Amino acid sequence: MPIFVGLEKGHPVEKKQRPESRAKGAKTAKMANCRAVVREVAGLLPYEKRLLDMLKTGGASAEKRMYKFAKKRLGTHKRALRKREDVKDVYSQMRAKAAM
Repeated sequence: MPIFVGLEKGHPVEKKQRPESRAKGAKTAKMANCRAVVREVAGLLPYEKRLLDMLKTGGASAEKRMYKFAKKRLGTHKRALRKREDVKDVYSQMRAKAAM
């Protein structure tokens, strides 16, 4: 007979055994390849182009200005740092391609 109140209330049932799911957001080879193709086809976003321009013009405080601009656009410290590193990587790849 089912109990009507408390933690064990209701009809007694067994929990379903579900298969383990993959970690959402984990980087896979497929997704990395997909993102690389999208970046190659679509290019940089307008604010990323401005970050790249800040890097190209340089100066002593270029990285700090890049960080401040990215933080204003993206909202958090970590995202701004990651975006700054991404744009620096893109710039180094562009220079390496031009050197060849």
